[in-house]
Amino acid sequence: MNSAPAPQLAFFGLAVSDMAASVAFYRRLGIVFPESSEQEPHVEAELPGGLLLVLDAESTVRSFHPGWRLPTGNGRAALAFRCQSPAHVDAVYEELTGAGYHGELKPWDAFWGQRYATVHDPDGNGVDLLAPLAR
Repeated sequence: MNSAPAPQLAFFGLAVSDMAASVAFYRRLGIVFPESSEQEPHVEAELPGGLLLVLDAESTVRSFHPGWRLPTGNGRAALAFRCQSPAHVDAVYEELTGAGYHGELKPWDAFWGQRYATVHDPDGNGVDLLAPLAR
């Protein structure tokens, strides 16, 4: 049996087609990126608990992985943001869709006990909004 510690999750990475649009979207969700991130090919934002959200321009990904291609079909990854209340889910969804982002699933009361909604970031990645339903 191996006695080495298990690897630790360090970051969530997304390949983005428009860095400025992606930084603006995630800033609306409270993610703090360094100043001038919109101009960079690679940016990192520290999340609570020490994890990072990493955005790489498609050209950056291709610089170290020349065979990389954009995924096709529905997204295979999603990020989820916990909101303060069911009403907060509705408000954040309305704010994002009102700003022109695609609303994939309007807010609804999920059978597992959460108010849930999904919007897409500028690259079509699913971003879920959730809050526990009052019991």
